[in-house]
Amino acid sequence: MSANGKIALVTGAGSGIGRAAALALHAAGYAVVLAGRRAAPLDETAHLGQHADSPLLAVPTDISNPASVQALFARTRDAFGRLDVLFNNAGIGAPGVPLEDVTYAQWSAVVAVNLTGAFLCAQEAIRLMKARAPARRTHHQQRLALRTHAATALGALYGHETRYHGRARELSARVYLGT
Repeated sequence: MSANGKIALVTGAGSGIGRAAALALHAAGYAVVLAGRRAAPLDETAHLGQHADSPLLAVPTDISNPASVQALFARTRDAFGRLDVLFNNAGIGAPGVPLEDVTYAQWSAVVAVNLTGAFLCAQEAIRLMKARAPARRTHHQQRLALRTHAATALGALYGHETRYHGRARELSARVYLGT
């Protein structure tokens, strides 16, 4: 299981904030499910955390695809039986062009990952968490997940300033880690 008996799932765990959060949770004793689009970066994150006592499970996932998200949470349930923390971090940015030059396809890709993906993961996490947690608490977590990732998506689309995008992600980290 895990050193502290808790299970976390981190999306976007192959690099950046997601990797840092996954390794921090792992160092704190969590068993961590690593989700992301590419297997190689997830495996690298798992390799970086090998020294700890808790397991790391890499699961390549496209969070914009409902079937892929369902498979991710089914794998989590099969491996650990439950979920305690969702760090809903995966996201992409639009190209650094003025808003009027962003194509519909680029807009749709950002929305699919940053909003729909966050929604799908929150929805599946809540289903898995409800078996253990009061509904009021999980409903509150769902609202926070959608609110923080809406800010992340808007930051990626409107302001290509990493400062705003980073602050939205930092807020997301604080919501889920309780800091």
